[in-house]
Amino acid sequence: MTRILAVDDSPSMRDMVRIALTSAGFEVVQATDGEEALRLARAEAFDLVLADVNMPNMDGIALIRALRAEDAYRHTPILMLTTDGSAERKREGKEAGATGWIVKPFDPAQLVATMLRVLR
Repeated sequence: MTRILAVDDSPSMRDMVRIALTSAGFEVVQATDGEEALRLARAEAFDLVLADVNMPNMDGIALIRALRAEDAYRHTPILMLTTDGSAERKREGKEAGATGWIVKPFDPAQLVATMLRVLR
């Protein structure tokens, strides 16, 4: 089963993501910020990371940089799921190593389709 690490500081957003992804057959592990996500990623293997940009303690951009520095996550798809759709933040995310960018609010079917596309 494909394992997803979903990172967002909003409990309601984590629930929406979990419901959408588990309904599509993914296993979802949740983290509340980048620091928790990095600890989980170092302890377990994930096939894809889905992270918010704006979070306390460690934001999504810093998380991408930290994950890309880990051998196990150099080529793992990392999607950003955020309300910040500015060109500057997208550029920053891409430079950090983000695979793609999805703007909230998201359509669950589109989220799943995007994830399936980058997992190939």
